[in-house]
Amino acid sequence: MNRARLIKLCIALIIPLIVLLIPREAIPIDGLTVTMHRVLAIFALALCLWVLEPIPIFATSVVVIVLELLVISDKSIKWLMPGDAAAEGFGEVLSYKAIMATMADPIIMLFLGGFFLGAAATKYQMDNNLGRVLLRPFGTRSSLVLLGMMVITAIFSMFMSNTATTAMMLAVLMPVLRSIDKDDPARLGFALAIPFAANIGGIGTPIGTPPNAVGLKYLRDAGGQPLISFSEWMMFAVPFVVVLLLAAWLLLLLFFKPKQPQLKVEFKGRWLRSGQAWIVYVTSAVTILLWLTGGRVHGLTSHTVALIPVAVFCCTGVMTSADLKTLSWDVLWLVAGGFALGLALEGTGLSAALVQSIPFETFPALLIIGIAVALTYTMATFMSNTAAANLVLPIMAALGASLTSLAPMGGQMMLILVVTFSASLAMTMPITTPPNAMAYATGWIKTGAMARAGGAIGVIGLALLAAMAVVLNLIGYFD
Repeated sequence: MNRARLIKLCIALIIPLIVLLIPREAIPIDGLTVTMHRVLAIFALALCLWVLEPIPIFATSVVVIVLELLVISDKSIKWLMPGDAAAEGFGEVLSYKAIMATMADPIIMLFLGGFFLGAAATKYQMDNNLGRVLLRPFGTRSSLVLLGMMVITAIFSMFMSNTATTAMMLAVLMPVLRSIDKDDPARLGFALAIPFAANIGGIGTPIGTPPNAVGLKYLRDAGGQPLISFSEWMMFAVPFVVVLLLAAWLLLLLFFKPKQPQLKVEFKGRWLRSGQAWIVYVTSAVTILLWLTGGRVHGLTSHTVALIPVAVFCCTGVMTSADLKTLSWDVLWLVAGGFALGLALEGTGLSAALVQSIPFETFPALLIIGIAVALTYTMATFMSNTAAANLVLPIMAALGASLTSLAPMGGQMMLILVVTFSASLAMTMPITTPPNAMAYATGWIKTGAMARAGGAIGVIGLALLAAMAVVLNLIGYFD
């Protein structure tokens, strides 16, 4: 570990330790119990580790889960528990089974199914061949080829990992870049188009990007049933993606105007016709169809449907043990850690206590929504957008449930949706999202150009998000 990382690690450890050493009476949160105090320190640790990144962000999630098991569960270290677990001022403890269950939450299974589909599509070249076929109708005009690359990237990003989609489309982009002169600004526009389209497209489905998974965790009724199905999410998210994608395309053409009106691009490839390839084609189509038709037609939840390709691909040898090692397990752990943090905030009552400690009822509803969106967008700009969603959404869920002033504007559901979407709209820095980091690592992109174009797209996205929330409220979607 180098010196800079060591300093960051020390800072990340000292701050939560200070929080833990502050007397509970000195912390301006009414009714702060011992377990709440410990969760507050864990929250501070997660925030510092996710912002400073002295360790990988998925490792922070594992640390959160382990610390919760050690200090706030019903099977904690004995000397950290009172003689009587119900002692006054100690607070609620969490079931150790509930904490561990966050690593097998239904939403984790939903993402796992998406990863299997994406990995199988890549292994059997379905993604590359689809990209080649879908790009052909856009012709050879520079502006239309750019639009085609963005549309295809966004479509794949809805059903595949953003990272896998970006890796695939950067490879597809290579022959396009070879046909563009080195001094043409369009080269930079094409290079930025891939991560931006991947970020935007991921908003379109529940499995498109990890912040969506975090948001879905809190979009449940009192009985724990999902408030929004896979197809219902797409009904409002896909139009949002289409409009924002077109705006991003126009902005990239404005910022990086092509000098060459026409491009000569040749794509090579062929469809595989093996039995296993056909299994991938058919299973992928059936899975997506089941997701789109929804449980009202066939009775299956989207989480159950997601496990169908897992079972089929494992049983037929489409995915081998070696293939399993290539899946993005770190993303699943990152999301699970966020779920565990949310469970601790809610289960100990800390999130409700935090909300009650600030007189939000005196704030105008629009101001509350604006602060929530601005906070999430800003945090997601300077740290992982998934980590930002993990930190903000548990508190926003408690806030939405406690404020009657938000009811006329859609209440808790509306607040969670706009916060979830705003986390994915931050795309100004290489560190913000994996697609940004991957595209920046190619050496084709300048940080200033990414910040300028990504910031403009983000501002348009936030304005579009406000319009979407108003429209959904007017048509009674949140009722």
